[in-house]
Amino acid sequence: MTTNKTVFFLIGVLLVVLGIFMLAPYFIQVFYDEKSHSFVSASFVTIFIGILFILNNLEEKEFRLNLRQTFLFSTLAWFMVACFGSLPFVLSPKEFTFSEAFFESMSGITTTGATIISDLDKSPKSILLWRALMQWLGGIGIVVMAITILPLLKVGGMQLFKMEGPGTTEKILPRTIEVATIIISTYLVLTFLCAFFYWIFGMTVFDSMAHAMTTIATGGFSTHNSSIGFFKNHNIEITASIFIILGSIPFITYLKFVRGNKKIFFQDVQIKGLIYLLIISIFVMFVYLLFINYESTFFDKIRISSFNVISILSGTGYVTDDFGLWGKFSLIFFLFLMFVGGCAGSTACGIKIFRLQMLFLFLKNHIKKLLSPNSIILTKYNDQKISDEFINSVIIFIFSFLFIFLIIAMLLSISGLDFLTAISGAASAISNVGPGLGEVIGPNGNYKAIPDISKWILSIGMLLGRLELFAVLVLFFPSFWRN
Repeated sequence: MTTNKTVFFLIGVLLVVLGIFMLAPYFIQVFYDEKSHSFVSASFVTIFIGILFILNNLEEKEFRLNLRQTFLFSTLAWFMVACFGSLPFVLSPKEFTFSEAFFESMSGITTTGATIISDLDKSPKSILLWRALMQWLGGIGIVVMAITILPLLKVGGMQLFKMEGPGTTEKILPRTIEVATIIISTYLVLTFLCAFFYWIFGMTVFDSMAHAMTTIATGGFSTHNSSIGFFKNHNIEITASIFIILGSIPFITYLKFVRGNKKIFFQDVQIKGLIYLLIISIFVMFVYLLFINYESTFFDKIRISSFNVISILSGTGYVTDDFGLWGKFSLIFFLFLMFVGGCAGSTACGIKIFRLQMLFLFLKNHIKKLLSPNSIILTKYNDQKISDEFINSVIIFIFSFLFIFLIIAMLLSISGLDFLTAISGAASAISNVGPGLGEVIGPNGNYKAIPDISKWILSIGMLLGRLELFAVLVLFFPSFWRN
């Protein structure tokens, strides 16, 4: 009979780390004389509970997770971090309800970017930093998980991105540590580079660091109500666009680049697919803005189209303009982009580029088979032979993704939301985008006005979308809990 002591031990370690990170906003509280001790209180509680978890589940034998424990840890880790990450909001002078605090925390750790805060410009700096930190931690967390854990679980086709090379169980851990170290180092370098360019182009030190963390994490939390549009600076928009794309690229390619493959960025099929889709989408939106006679210059139309397409497709959710006022086509088009998302193994969201590429290959080969029934067709992706099992897992994932989206949308509708808010809110949550469509949760709105039950539904949707659905859904099968 197996126990889950190792799972709860690791949860304890995560909580201790989370509690330590809470001290950074506390120093901001002191620096800006905010006269609040919410973060030091939240840090103490989080570290204390984490230590209790560690001591209660400490065993002398070697720590090792089996497949079932890995599923449990994946879901429980995100849920517990969201719960304790909400403490600074609950204890803050802004007086969040627990529903609002949990929603904001879940939105942060899943890098969704949906917010209930309507007065960001007047909010305490410590709260703004904590939101950015939550997204930054969630971004690196999902990257490491996507490369090291999800492939082993064969979740929705993520096994394509498993670490290369044969290896026994004993060899997996050292390789995982090596991979995680390189990825975290890359993540840190990109974050500081982004912050540096934001700073030299006019942001304050605080704004540059906060936005750099949410840019690389493709999270989209801003320190201002007008998001990136607040700065009215073209260089800042270009910087954001570049680093959003860098965050949307599979971090495994950075790993391969460090290991000597200098052509990987030009060879990877998924990156090519992302760039092609961005170019086509920007062109479509640019032509549309020309067609509706949008009041701006020719080059401004290119800039506005580029920034908003990159932001929505990646799931970042930064805005410079209220695209809800551009007409019905823009709403439908951006809803489609919400679903697509960026690359697998990146901080981006959605169905992911490679799954759509897999679906296209499947359809193409299926048509070829209809035309030549006796032909033998091999499916390859990035020079890897793709099995029928792999393709089936991708198709099942896409079907499940859309099915759960419809369920969330129906539940939101029942909770009292209008059609557009329910549909776009469900898409935004499960795709981890942030802003929805319409007057309530659109680019110039927020989620504060929606009912508490809707906030909880959306929070569950964020978790499902971030953890690739099956890592969560498997916990609800009775057979999972049988030894």
